[in-house]
Amino acid sequence: MTERTSLIEAAVATLRTRITSGEWAVGTRIPPEPALTELLGVGRNTVREAVQSLVHSGLLVRRQGSGTYVLADDELAVSMSRHIQGASRRDVLQVRRALEVEAARLAAVRHTPDDDTRLRAFLRARTEAWDAGDMDTMVEADLALHREIARVSRNPVLESMYENLLDAIVENIRTNVEGPGHDDHAHDGLVQAIVDSDPKRAGSEVVRYLAALLREEPEEEWP
Repeated sequence: MTERTSLIEAAVATLRTRITSGEWAVGTRIPPEPALTELLGVGRNTVREAVQSLVHSGLLVRRQGSGTYVLADDELAVSMSRHIQGASRRDVLQVRRALEVEAARLAAVRHTPDDDTRLRAFLRARTEAWDAGDMDTMVEADLALHREIARVSRNPVLESMYENLLDAIVENIRTNVEGPGHDDHAHDGLVQAIVDSDPKRAGSEVVRYLAALLREEPEEEWP
């Protein structure tokens, strides 16, 4: 039994690598069972269990009469998506605050001149979209700015967590910019604090604009 379990685990690992590396892109059909048995050098039952494991994790999906397709390339993203389905706007804002405060603080410490140029460009695109009344572009620019701040934090775990929440975050951003409490210049101070290498002020700026959306007073311990 232990040997069989090891074969299945090895097969799962090989298939997962093909998916996460992009060799088998999202939306493509994976090879049929006979080809997989040859590829993996294992029996059909092992292949079936390995594939079923990845179906269960959300990376693969079986389509009756068509085959098995790559549904996603990141198990964490699938898991996060499952957990946050139906989450309230407030819940998402609170999670954003936890991630974005630390991202801003780290970005203020670790940024480079090239980072500053990109941050200013994203902020400018955000402002121009707002002034033009182009909400779709505004949402895209706002998200791009936040993703850039997460990248500039140079904390791969934080960046990965943020990336895997993007579906919830983009919907949250759209709701926020179209609702009460939105300040179209809310991010000016944030970007300036990062450029000024002031982590405390950068964190405080995030707390300030999210507190307005949460309709609560900024808490002293956050900054």
